[in-house]
Amino acid sequence: MMKALATVILVTIATLLTGCLSGREFVSVEEKFSKQESASGIHLVQKGDNLFSIAWRYGVDYRQLASANSIYSPYTIYPGQKIDVRNINRKSASTKPVHVEKPSKVPTKNSTPVTVPAQISQNPPEKPGIQAETDWKWPANGRLIGYFSTKKPVSKGIDITGSLGESVSAAAAGTVVYAGQGLRGYGNLVIIKHDDTYLSAYAHTSRILVREQEVVKAGQKIAEIGSTGTDKVKLHFEIRRNGKPVDPLEYLPSRSG
Repeated sequence: MMKALATVILVTIATLLTGCLSGREFVSVEEKFSKQESASGIHLVQKGDNLFSIAWRYGVDYRQLASANSIYSPYTIYPGQKIDVRNINRKSASTKPVHVEKPSKVPTKNSTPVTVPAQISQNPPEKPGIQAETDWKWPANGRLIGYFSTKKPVSKGIDITGSLGESVSAAAAGTVVYAGQGLRGYGNLVIIKHDDTYLSAYAHTSRILVREQEVVKAGQKIAEIGSTGTDKVKLHFEIRRNGKPVDPLEYLPSRSG
């Protein structure tokens, strides 16, 4: 009698669990981590974090994040520090491309995980009459296999296929502000600051070839294509304007494939 009752209970539990799982809506890796990390509104700084990586994680502008937490240039933060990501101005910015200026050169030196150099926070000079389309370059030569989407499943950038170890190049000149694997779902990640408006990211790389605070040129090899943080060999590429994801295809030059 007891054995039969136990069997009935187990079957009932299994049925309920199956029903819950089958009715669960698909959530992308980006959506899942975003919801988990923003639930409390407080980010506890981990070793390897810096202001740029935290702003990227929560989809906010690094300047607004710094201002909201009274963090000043060179934006030094420390492991264990609490960063308030609530009430950050999240207004959407226009996605109209503008010219990306070359930053002032900063001496290359050993990476300091939680410090951003003061020099790169300065406003770049204006160069009127040059369009953004002539400045942005494709970061890899492979075929486009994934597109930017604001609908589920959300994709904040594009995916480019490639072979393990193929070159990943800087899409525009700038300064490396993050190089590591501290952002879940991105694997080995490089973030480049091009000016006070634009940043770009290169995810899932097998090997990172640049260091934080290093100045890079457009087209310079910065990493190699890999599969870290994902299930296939590819490059995930993003552009952020004032902290907000924008469609890279609106900035990159047209090409076939």
